Amino acid sequence: MNQDSLSQEVSGQENTSKDRLRLWLRVLKATRTVESAIRENLRQEFATTLPRFDVMAALTQHDEGLKMSELSSVLKVSNGNVTGIIERLVEDGHVLREKVPGDRRASRVRLTSAGSAEFARQAAAHEAWIDKIFAEVTPDAAQSMAEALDGVARRLDNKDSET
Repeated sequence: MNQDSLSQEVSGQENTSKDRLRLWLRVLKATRTVESAIRENLRQEFATTLPRFDVMAALTQHDEGLKMSELSSVLKVSNGNVTGIIERLVEDGHVLREKVPGDRRASRVRLTSAGSAEFARQAAAHEAWIDKIFAEVTPDAAQSMAEALDGVARRLDNKDSET
């Protein structure tokens, strides 16, 4: 390989690296902007928060409920972060907290029927907001971007599990 070829290869790698950095910055900016819009919509239309929505979404996937530690793990947040959210959802009648037989310290939480109905209303609105926000993204582009981002997440998840 001559000096010119080597120089072009290095330059191409630098451009690729810069392109990926720009992509990350745009993904981050878009994520923050979309998240801000969703937070505001949840606040205005349902007098709720994104963390409460996320907890209800997680519980929707587990009819039998989850221990608080399991819920924290699913959401990738600390137990302390979840406790206050659960308290509010219990007060609202959306979540039921039950003791775990044989474990005095643990409790299991699950959606009540009222919580399931409320989450269904919120989830339908959430889907409509996302559809409107991403209306200019073609289905093919959405699928391609989703696959690329899933690949990044899988690679990072695999790297985490190796350590």
